[in-house]
Amino acid sequence: MEINKLNARILSKFGESGAVFGVGALELVKDYPELLILSADMSMVAGLERFKNTYPDHFFNTGIAEQNLIGMSAGLVSENRKVVVVAQACFISMRSFEQIRQYCGYMKFPLIIVGINAGFSLTFMGNTHYAIEDMGIIRCIPGMTIISPSDAGQALKAFYASWTLNKPVYIRFTGGLNCPVIYEQEFNYQIGKGIRLREGNQIQIIATGSMVDRALKAAKILEEKGISVDVVDMHTIKPLDMDILKKDVKLVVSVEEHSIIGGLGSAISTYSVHAPLLRLGIGDYFSQVGEYEYLLEQHGLSPEHIANTIENNL
Repeated sequence: MEINKLNARILSKFGESGAVFGVGALELVKDYPELLILSADMSMVAGLERFKNTYPDHFFNTGIAEQNLIGMSAGLVSENRKVVVVAQACFISMRSFEQIRQYCGYMKFPLIIVGINAGFSLTFMGNTHYAIEDMGIIRCIPGMTIISPSDAGQALKAFYASWTLNKPVYIRFTGGLNCPVIYEQEFNYQIGKGIRLREGNQIQIIATGSMVDRALKAAKILEEKGISVDVVDMHTIKPLDMDILKKDVKLVVSVEEHSIIGGLGSAISTYSVHAPLLRLGIGDYFSQVGEYEYLLEQHGLSPEHIANTIENNL
């Protein structure tokens, strides 16, 4: 299936990016019978129940044993199967780091690893379940590609693009139910190429995942104050598209539902940027447990807080 002919605008209406995963897999297995999906007891949360029931020979539940999940998947890849792995983002990144490093990094097995409920999605389950370090952990593994889709339609395109890449990929899904639609019209998607959503010449906001919608709203607030804002959806964290950076702005701002250490902002800072860089994300401290919006508010990630912080640093 050609990636940029997908009707992502319609599929983005599904809301939760992870839920579209089951839709994409149902189509993909028709053309690629070697597809196998392995899950750490996450089929229902990931929207894979229909796939599991329709293609029971293509789905395996390893239970909540993420290290075994990666090991089994690597073994299947070595037997010429194409494997997609689905687990909670916090556990697949932290608990399975060594296995991902050895099999995907060192041995270059092209697993597609899908981390669901990244960021603060698991709300009242607490800090043990928040995936706020996952990009930083995976980024340091050589050869890994990291994708953070901004809406459900883009998540589907990212899934198909990862399939054709034939390299190890980590896809993280942020946000809760009813994720906002970013792309009302069809768009071209390419791994490693950011997408400019708004033109401006004073500030450039580079956002990823669930923060793209908030960045657009913050930009609107700033525009109403006469501040011109450029907004980029940086859906691929590694490899990072530095060509899309504007060189004539006064301030570059990264916004992410991830620790300010190790994620998008850190990735940008490793390159030469032509303006001061303001990194907005989850601060270097554990959060007070609560509802999703309450968690984001603690770290100044509402559109209003983002706009105010940017204005104060301009």
